[in-house]
Formats: sequence, C-alpha cells, structure tokens
Amino acid sequence: MARIKRAVSAKKKRRTVMSRAKGYYGASSRTYKAAKEQVQHSLQYQYRDRRAKKREIRSLWITRINAAARVNGLSYSQFMHGLKLAGIELDRKVLSQMAYEDIESFNELAAVAKKALEA
Repeated sequence: MARIKRAVSAKKKRRTVMSRAKGYYGASSRTYKAAKEQVQHSLQYQYRDRRAKKREIRSLWITRINAAARVNGLSYSQFMHGLKLAGIELDRKVLSQMAYEDIESFNELAAVAKKALEA
C-alpha cells in the first residue's frame, strides 16, 4: 500500500484555521493549538447567536407595541387580545413598524381593540 504524505493538506488545514483566527487576542491568533480551539468556539457562538438574534428582535417588537399600546390606555396583552377578538391578524413585526413609523393607524387599531374588549 502506498504511503500517504499529508504535508500539503495539513498545511492547508492549518492555514485555514490561522486565517480565521486573525484579529483574536494573544495566543489565539498566533499559535495553532490555541487558534484551533478559539475558532471552534467562535463557530459555536456564531451558530448560537444567529438563533438568539431572532429572540432579541421579537422582544424589541413586543416592547415597541407595548409602549404604543400604553399611550392608548392598554397593556400589551390587552391590546393583542382585543385585536384577536376583533379578528385582526397582524404579526408583531408589522404592528411594531406601525407603532414606530405610523402612529395614527396604530391608534386606530388600539381603538378597535378597546371596542372589541368592551363588547
């Protein structure tokens, strides 16, 4: 069986890790062993935080809706429940945009939600 020499592929693998580790602090950017570990952790953080970002954005939408609803004398949960009773199906992203950019139409929605809660 032929002997396999790994020099080229091993160098390429190390070069990839070291190029990904550029800009890291201390040994993490200079030594292969530390860089490899840091790059692995960085990739895990990257994967985790792509999902965490979605939670943070949704939380921001809810905060904006709550602030605008309270200006109209409703809590967030009352506002959302009133919209559901009124049969209005808008997602939180759109409601947040309305609360942030188009407050007049959001106020109309709040009035509709209040009316639906009273009935």
